[in-house]
Amino acid sequence: MNLDGRLVLVVEDEPIIGLALEDMLGDAGANAIIAERVDDALSIVEHEKIGAAILDVNVHGVRTYGLAERLGRAGIPYIFATGYGDLSHPTEFADVPTVTKPYNLQEIERALTAAEKQ
Repeated sequence: MNLDGRLVLVVEDEPIIGLALEDMLGDAGANAIIAERVDDALSIVEHEKIGAAILDVNVHGVRTYGLAERLGRAGIPYIFATGYGDLSHPTEFADVPTVTKPYNLQEIERALTAAEKQ
């Protein structure tokens, strides 16, 4: 996925990880908008033209699957990011590309490219 000029929603409750991902995305030419809570992310989706999203699976104890469903309905490509290793998603999200922390820009770009093709 060409990230140049895209607004990428990053849903991440660990500030250091969010900032590192923001830097990575910036290096790829994207603009990142970070949400540390699912409710904030939903509001951003309603008010901004999001080009893609990276969702931490568990944000302050709340799973992001409802947000993922909303993104899917809007046709916005998204991926999951997790620190839980080989996490099993619910059936409806089993094919969503997932990166495991720590990840690098190439893994993010590869996963977003796969998400865009779904």
